[in-house]
Amino acid sequence: MADRRPQTIWILTDGKAGDEQPLIGLAEEMGVVPSLRHVAPRKPFALLMPWGPIDPKDRPNQPGSPLEGPAPDICLATGRRAVAYLRALKRRSPRTLTVFVKDPRTRWNGADLVVVQSHDRLAGRDVMVVTTAPNRISVSRLDAIRQAPPASLAALPAPRLAVLVGGNSRHHRFEQVDIDRLVSGLRARLDAGASLMITASRRTPQALKAALVALSSQPNAVFWDGTGENPLVAYLALADEIVVTADSTNMVGEAATTGKPIQVFHPTGGHPKIARFLAALGQQAAIGHFPDACVDDSYPAINSTPGIAAAILSAWRARTGQ
Repeated sequence: MADRRPQTIWILTDGKAGDEQPLIGLAEEMGVVPSLRHVAPRKPFALLMPWGPIDPKDRPNQPGSPLEGPAPDICLATGRRAVAYLRALKRRSPRTLTVFVKDPRTRWNGADLVVVQSHDRLAGRDVMVVTTAPNRISVSRLDAIRQAPPASLAALPAPRLAVLVGGNSRHHRFEQVDIDRLVSGLRARLDAGASLMITASRRTPQALKAALVALSSQPNAVFWDGTGENPLVAYLALADEIVVTADSTNMVGEAATTGKPIQVFHPTGGHPKIARFLAALGQQAAIGHFPDACVDDSYPAINSTPGIAAAILSAWRARTGQ
């Protein structure tokens, strides 16, 4: 029964898409539709996390608790607020294989397996170290789009640039000088004959979004306005290059799933962890500096998701004797 799969997987987060989507990708890789569980502790308890207890309103026997119901075969968790809830689940159900993705910041975390990226500099017997975060971008999804691309994108001339724009964060901010530099670099590529497939995020400052919308009014440029189905995977599948802002390691990792050149734009700010991540990924992928020092090399596509999912399944099967 080496191919036996778990029946139930919980995903335990505070609901942020950037945390939840990578874990959904892991569950999908394991062939399971997960149950999404959101933690929302009240302020006094949230301030004590990841070290303190769960909010009493979320005890497993309380209606609406994220821990309510029969315990799962596997629980995937991430985010500071989820640590206490993973501990509580592990106490309640020792048989559940518990997995925490990212550094939990405490050894008392309730996880049987911790998955971290190399820039976190965490090591240990039950720690799996990868370069990129998990994601929902599989080879099969990319190939399916390439075989039957959306007509509006297929009509764009090559080279096509997927432009993944984040926004202000704890470590980066987009000043007007950054906006001008990014948009002028994109306009230069457009003027040189490239096409642009642009997507922004909820963190994108309004001034930057407005400039990107204005740029997309030019021929051979499209901008996703947030309505309808997210075209991110289609953009990546059809891209000849990816321009991505340095504020999101998740987006940079998603770009690496294509094997296409990655041009990273650095807004104001930065952080040593992000620099370490880009340096580590640069050992495997072609990463340039947009718009000043671009690269044009391809490389074998990089995706940590299958390997992480395989390790989780192996640990679960060993636990259950399968």
